[in-house]
Amino acid sequence: MTRTVHTTIDSPLGELLLVGEESATAPGGLALRSLSMAGQKGAVRIQDDWSAAPAAFAEVAEQLRGYFAGQRGDFSLELRTRGTAFQERVWQAIDGIPYGSTTSYGRLAERIGATRAAVRAVGTATVANPLLILRPCHRVVGADGSLTGYAAGLERKRYLLALEGATAA
Repeated sequence: MTRTVHTTIDSPLGELLLVGEESATAPGGLALRSLSMAGQKGAVRIQDDWSAAPAAFAEVAEQLRGYFAGQRGDFSLELRTRGTAFQERVWQAIDGIPYGSTTSYGRLAERIGATRAAVRAVGTATVANPLLILRPCHRVVGADGSLTGYAAGLERKRYLLALEGATAA
């Protein structure tokens, strides 16, 4: 039986809500399910049966502080998301976008073997990413390199890409 736990931490982008599952099989005893921000589309809301557990997220908070300080380019955390098979394929491809670079929705579709007609579905799966920042959907841009679609807003996407010194797609 797993217990859902949560906490909030401050960041340069505002307050971040972290949600995880306590798990004996996860390193550190926590598998992270969600990282969301106030005002984002589809933001997670704390449920009555969840427990506040700030200490459980100490490693997550430390890695995020390192990222925002420009000292960390990737994360080493147990992630446990739940999506459709298609979403999980898209999210796995997003995980492979290197720090400091971007890719387009079309290239992401190609990477998972989807047809050109599936680009819109790839965009929809990207917006549904429950792990903002940690799963770097902010690195996905329009075909012409323009900033498009970020559940937490384009200003936050712009901030994250600038922090990473991201190059064009």
